[in-house]
Amino acid sequence: MEAQTVEKFDGTAIYFPLMNGRYEVKPGMEAFGCDLGNGQADKQVFQIDECFADYRQAKLLARGERLSKYYQTCNYTQAVGGAIARLIIERLIQEHPQHFDLHQTANTWQFHSYLTQETLYLNADLELQQVSTLGSPVFPAYASTLDALAAQLQEDLTVICRSADGSNWLSAVHLCYPNHWSAEEKIGRDFAAIHAPVAGMEKINRRAEAIVNTMIARKPTVRFAWGLSTDTRLNHHPEPPPNVSASQWQGRKFDLQSPRLYLRIERQVIWGLPEYDTALFTIRTYFRDCSVVKQDSVLRSKLYAAVESMSAESLIYKGLAESRDSILQWFR
Repeated sequence: MEAQTVEKFDGTAIYFPLMNGRYEVKPGMEAFGCDLGNGQADKQVFQIDECFADYRQAKLLARGERLSKYYQTCNYTQAVGGAIARLIIERLIQEHPQHFDLHQTANTWQFHSYLTQETLYLNADLELQQVSTLGSPVFPAYASTLDALAAQLQEDLTVICRSADGSNWLSAVHLCYPNHWSAEEKIGRDFAAIHAPVAGMEKINRRAEAIVNTMIARKPTVRFAWGLSTDTRLNHHPEPPPNVSASQWQGRKFDLQSPRLYLRIERQVIWGLPEYDTALFTIRTYFRDCSVVKQDSVLRSKLYAAVESMSAESLIYKGLAESRDSILQWFR
């Protein structure tokens, strides 16, 4: 199942995080809410657009395949879970009052989505009690509040926690749109271990504790990551689903005779909750059609230069080692 590119819809946020014409591995954190040309959408943690139904279906398909493949927790305490749930709900109500509704009594929260027609019933600690829906119940049933809330969003969610001794770990991950990485492999690991496979991360990983402190203790930030894909499928888990070949699933086989190429862009919002020594990290994936991008001479030259600047290690990590020359030839 493939998603639509941003060019297909008016009002969808459009980003191009490589205007410097270089492929770089760096924190690249900017103040959350800064104007990046998308008006109100740049001020939203959770962006909702006309593609919602496609993103929702991709999450339901992933969950239906095997929930533990896409959703994991490790030492995810009740207090942290409640704080993360409260943050997500409050932002959704604030950012999209036309799509979400909240009713609170002394002991119950009722959170309703008009997009999915689901109502989540939560106790005073924001633990999931039950779900009512006007449609068919999801399968498998929601395992937790985080699982249920993630299914109302177009973003993937990760939560990083820190203990009193300064050590950190990936405490929760709901990753239905993985870009060649696995929730099961990363859960419980610290920042440096999570990012160890990333080409060019050595300098950043030496500052891992400082970066985690920035994520937790400083004001919210936004950053971007990008790569190239030959399809617009949101789910690129390293392990193909049953009955799908690895070569078909990979999504990085560029054919110069029948070219399909897309910029896969991730908008990542980092929102710290210092009183809980934790941070929410959201990942929203977009696709831009490179056949459209290359019609703009400025964007084409920036993308060409960025691909050309990739190191051999980065090309291997991004799955572009075999396709680089053909891609550059196509851009020329």
